[in-house]
Amino acid sequence: MSTVMNLIRTRATVSALSVASSKQVRCMSATPKPIPKPDIKYAKIFINNQFVDALSGKTFKTINPTTEEVICEVAEGDKADVDRAVNAAREAFKLGSPWRTMDATDRQNLMLRLADLIERDRNYLASLETLDNGKPFSASFAVDLDLTIKCYRYHAGWATKNGGKVVPMDGNYFSYVRHEPVGVCGQIIPWNFPLLMQAWKLGPALAMGNTVVMKPAEQTPLTALYIAQLAAEAGYPPGVLNIVPGYGPTAGAAIAQHMDVDKVAFTGSTEIGQLVSQMAARTNLKRVTLELGGKSPQIVFADSDLENALNSTHQGLFFNQGQCCTAGSRVFVEDKIYNDFVELATERAKKRTVGNPFSDVDQGPQVDSDQLNKILELINSGKKEGAKLTTGGQRVGDKGYFVAPTVFADVKDDMRIAKEEIFGPVMQILKFKSDKDLLDRAHNTIYGLAASVYTKDVNRAIFLANSLRAGTVWVNCHNVFDTTLPFGGYKMSGHGRELGEYGISAYTEVKSVIVSIPQKNS
Repeated sequence: MSTVMNLIRTRATVSALSVASSKQVRCMSATPKPIPKPDIKYAKIFINNQFVDALSGKTFKTINPTTEEVICEVAEGDKADVDRAVNAAREAFKLGSPWRTMDATDRQNLMLRLADLIERDRNYLASLETLDNGKPFSASFAVDLDLTIKCYRYHAGWATKNGGKVVPMDGNYFSYVRHEPVGVCGQIIPWNFPLLMQAWKLGPALAMGNTVVMKPAEQTPLTALYIAQLAAEAGYPPGVLNIVPGYGPTAGAAIAQHMDVDKVAFTGSTEIGQLVSQMAARTNLKRVTLELGGKSPQIVFADSDLENALNSTHQGLFFNQGQCCTAGSRVFVEDKIYNDFVELATERAKKRTVGNPFSDVDQGPQVDSDQLNKILELINSGKKEGAKLTTGGQRVGDKGYFVAPTVFADVKDDMRIAKEEIFGPVMQILKFKSDKDLLDRAHNTIYGLAASVYTKDVNRAIFLANSLRAGTVWVNCHNVFDTTLPFGGYKMSGHGRELGEYGISAYTEVKSVIVSIPQKNS
């Protein structure tokens, strides 16, 4: 046994790194008991602060990924329902409407009130999220809900602070710049962080005075609909927020193509993001922001704190069942510590507990059968192409969409598992010998969403952080987020940014006003 491994095993055991801040970690220790069978209160389309049936009368099933049982039937919106929702949003955006004449301070207070209501119902919302999505309740409560509440409170502050400026110009003129809302915003959110992704979209849109038509993912519509009712309770005027559950090719496409939608924001796969962008371009050239896929590298040097690197790369891949767009699935490890790292990373993965997300487990099910089958197919491709499976590689149980935590070693850059986004609990470990070709290998992907570097060499860390073509680069950590920092990708990971000041700018139009100043005769 190597000296490095003996050192690791004799050091005190520490908890794995998490996306949660220290406050969130403390919150985890005080997590309340979940509600395993939360009442389903809202399952219809939300328009003008009212829940209504789909015009077609259709519904679709939302499935519990833990049991594969039907949770409830949800109204299935399509183009006709999107038209209704857009009309409501357009009316609410008209000059003279209560929303357009509302003081910025009042918009701020509405968002703060919404955050308070979410906090009031935090346990119920976390339970509903776990039921519909499958993530462990501890993560739903301590991470997702915490970040969601912070997101609304952060953006509330921007309602009163995103002012324009006076600009000096030549001649007898007074000129100034205004920041105005874009208008009706179509928003399409994914299923991996339903509440948080809803907050990332609604926060800046509502703070800037826009109105919204949102389509939640068909796999996880329930918490989005509950938030809609909380918005009405908070006092948002009718038509400001509209939620249309349904499928991408119908409801989603109707939003992307609608002539009266001024902007569309989409988070999801690169393939669907391309379609959304094409649809928007073919109609009214509406503004488009896209947050898409990733194949993020985590680069571990021999001089790194190995225990920290092991824990952080583990969480950087396995958190949320591997269903993170930033998942650090390509773990590049320097050859000097490669064998030790593989053995320790494998042991770490073997210790993960998988099961009912309402119990004390590390990992719940994948979100649906499609994801389960996609992950298992890619695992099989890794086996066939010669990667070394060190643990996992199979489904867990015969009920629920569970996948064993999986680690592949001896992965080559041209293997499918090293190129395609798996979106599951599958770590790929690759060896490198020197910095010389590392950047080329790290960049050998169509994506550019995130990356992380583990080293004690500050010069190396800063050089790589500045050189890696990714929207976020972490040093000696992974999956650390804050609402103050912009998030988005390079290359086919999308364009535009969410969160922070940069995310606010995506929801405003910039107008120049020039006023002629008459000159008095002397």
